[in-house]
Amino acid sequence: MPGRAAIIANPMSGRDVRRLAARASTTTHELKRDLVARIATGLDAMGVDEILVLKEPYRISEGALERLPMRARVRVLDVGLTHGPADTLAAVRAAREAGCTAMVSLGGDGTNRLIASAWPDVPLVPLSTGTNNVFPVMVEATSAGLAAGLVASGRLAPQEAGARCKLVHVSADHWQDLGVIDAVLLRDDHPGNLLPFDPARLAALVLTRAEPASVGMSPIGGFLQPVGFADDLGLAVELGSGRALRAPISPGLFGEVRVSRWQALALGEPVVFTGPGVVAFDGDRLRELAAGEQATVCVRRDGPLVIDVATSLRLAAQRGLLG
Repeated sequence: MPGRAAIIANPMSGRDVRRLAARASTTTHELKRDLVARIATGLDAMGVDEILVLKEPYRISEGALERLPMRARVRVLDVGLTHGPADTLAAVRAAREAGCTAMVSLGGDGTNRLIASAWPDVPLVPLSTGTNNVFPVMVEATSAGLAAGLVASGRLAPQEAGARCKLVHVSADHWQDLGVIDAVLLRDDHPGNLLPFDPARLAALVLTRAEPASVGMSPIGGFLQPVGFADDLGLAVELGSGRALRAPISPGLFGEVRVSRWQALALGEPVVFTGPGVVAFDGDRLRELAAGEQATVCVRRDGPLVIDVATSLRLAAQRGLLG
């Protein structure tokens, strides 16, 4: 069956200033090119006719695929460059308009937040190359390409290959935004700050996944009450006083927070952030709340359909769709 798939490789993921303030690894362009090539071979093996990639100045995907022997055609999406988040948003929208039926991303939580914003129900294999990597997975890129190719070519229906993820939605009077893992209210901070969060400035957080084996905001909740991908729950945590908790807030960097209270949230159950403060999504400080201004926060299962690589390949093997 014909099919189109996109590979969205964020050229800046895994390269920000948090490598100086914490102990996160740097993800090189060369490593990303290797990953893109392996993803593409998997897509090609499953009969995908066309692979779409983003045109960007480092030529990560173009360079990886221009001499790779494949039957699949390669189309470069030239969406114009702003050298910012708008490039990812434009590429995802262009891939959707071109008729893609599956996508593989290379990035962290922030990259996948942009993908979810631009295409909320995209069938997606998110591969980890970022700093905070709760949402993307660590899996062999060749296998990721095979799994995405099974969906893109129509060999597997998206609903049997994976499940839709949860998103945290935040709505204020003049703006709305979302995160794939967390929304965080910080005191005495400012939008655009790229350093790891100062634990003393954390006021509240709402998590779609509270996982003890992760880094960032997720393990703060995970150390208190674990909530996973499949759980139809979120978790709200209030901070500032009370129980002391030491958690890995960035790779290799621990911080002590004070937990006032926490509660599990049913899907759609609202909580309120009250300013003044900055609201961060998946590690990026993006929005401001004035003194007394409020924002409503809830978790819903209305995000991308995350393709489970192991489940997809096992099911395909049982049906004789591989080889």
